[in-house]
Amino acid sequence: MNTNLSVKLRELRLTNGYKQKEVARYIGVNESAISAYETNLRKPTYENLIKLAEFYGVTIDFLLGVEKYPKDIINNLTGWRRSFINNVAELLLYHVSEMDHK
Repeated sequence: MNTNLSVKLRELRLTNGYKQKEVARYIGVNESAISAYETNLRKPTYENLIKLAEFYGVTIDFLLGVEKYPKDIINNLTGWRRSFINNVAELLLYHVSEMDHK
């Protein structure tokens, strides 16, 4: 996924099959706010950023590009397990990226 917040929000919504209206209802904003977040016309407030992370089941650090992967499970791993999962994920992301360019 891209590190740009607006792109991540759109990708998460589409990947999970949500409509902007559904996300807006959960966050407590109107649909145009979600559109503005996804097109980088507006940034969500801190409160809405927290709600968006909760809604999509990811961390705020992931949304902001601090973490590479959306699932918190990787953060709970240590040592060689964490390194192994990170390497496998990198390899998979590389191959998916290559497939996207074909």
